[in-house]
Amino acid sequence: MTRPTWLIEPAGPVPYATANDAMHDLAQRRLDGAVPDALILLEHPPVFTAGRRSKPEHLVWSEDEAVAYGAEVHHIDRGGSFTFHGPGQLVGYPIIDLGATPDAARYLRKLEEAVIRSGADIGVELDRRDDVQTGVFAGDDKVCAIGVRLMRTRVTLHGFAINCDTDLSWFGGIVACGLPDNGVTSLSAITGREVTVAEMRPLVRRHLADIFELAYEPAPAEVDRAFASGRAPVVA
Repeated sequence: MTRPTWLIEPAGPVPYATANDAMHDLAQRRLDGAVPDALILLEHPPVFTAGRRSKPEHLVWSEDEAVAYGAEVHHIDRGGSFTFHGPGQLVGYPIIDLGATPDAARYLRKLEEAVIRSGADIGVELDRRDDVQTGVFAGDDKVCAIGVRLMRTRVTLHGFAINCDTDLSWFGGIVACGLPDNGVTSLSAITGREVTVAEMRPLVRRHLADIFELAYEPAPAEVDRAFASGRAPVVA
């Protein structure tokens, strides 16, 4: 049985603080039973985010240096350590009620599976790693970072970030996900061609719908406005 799910796909890069505030508000409303599940798919301007397991040494650049290079730094309430978000990266925030008996590990594996299947659609073999808690890899290099939080242990926030044609030089500013022995790559680097967010968005959207049994419907206008970046729509 499918779950009614609002699909929210803002145009253009959305400032991190804007999306973070709107996501938390929506998750609280989901916890209260006032709204259905939701899937937010977007891009951010350059930003480093630090999860609850981050350590100061995982930020290679100082916060002042990051700002000087054009990135923001946010300390947030998801799991994991530092990661980077920016143009060319598809970021997904599922807001899903996992029910009275939530299984966080199973939820993470489902997110990974959606990314793995999406990579297969463009001929890229991706996998998860038994020695790493979350994420999707091509060999030793991470393609997709995953960091989540469960509100009251049942409603999901935050999510995943897939490097499509991301400028990977930004990752030089951090120890990505707190894993010094692993690199970071993108779908474009793996395939040797430009793989855009616009190409990957419908694939990821479809696999998430299949795996979580989501039935997408438009979000109300005020919800779309809460995530708005103020730029013209992108058709995909």
